[in-house]
Amino acid sequence: MTLATLLLFILASAVTIITPGPTVLLAMSNGSRHGVRAAGWGMGGAVLADLILIGAVASGLGVVLAASEVAFQAVKWAGAAYLAYLGWKMLRSDAALVMPSAYPDTAHPGGLALGLRSFVVALTNPKALLFMSAFLPQFINPAAPLFAQYAILAGVMALMNIVVMLAYAALGAQMVRAFRGAGVRWLNRVCGGLLIGLAGTLALYRRSGS
Repeated sequence: MTLATLLLFILASAVTIITPGPTVLLAMSNGSRHGVRAAGWGMGGAVLADLILIGAVASGLGVVLAASEVAFQAVKWAGAAYLAYLGWKMLRSDAALVMPSAYPDTAHPGGLALGLRSFVVALTNPKALLFMSAFLPQFINPAAPLFAQYAILAGVMALMNIVVMLAYAALGAQMVRAFRGAGVRWLNRVCGGLLIGLAGTLALYRRSGS
């Protein structure tokens, strides 16, 4: 893999990563509700899922999912249902929300739960796996060691995801400070509605040729 190829990968990846998706919306919501530090658990869960997906692509499992209609539909509907569930919970969340600064630094609620939530959302999105299966091999030199190349791409993508999610989490936290409790409620409604919209988009998603 040449430096030019790596730079092209970074540029192409940045376009897709910056566009708000489910894990980015969760990062923003977590930042607004629990603060940036607690939102880091969700970022960790999302990045771990991305690394697993890249490993699946490297091992050829992405091709299996693309070829199996049953597996694709099962993962798709599970992901859509979970996104809709999270969005509905956000829409119906208690309006009497507490500012993140009111939580002690050692008592951020549900850190592991936040990580697991983002992990499941990222892992049950078949569009992500199919996209990576088509996207990543374009930057791989088949004549060079594959593991090292996929490891580099995985590291770069993980770092970019963390930076973007951190920015959105900080944005959510700043919006809460600016608008107080009303800002949390407003942001929760927007993120919840967008998650439900993404769930509908995922449910209606059809692979090329299907």
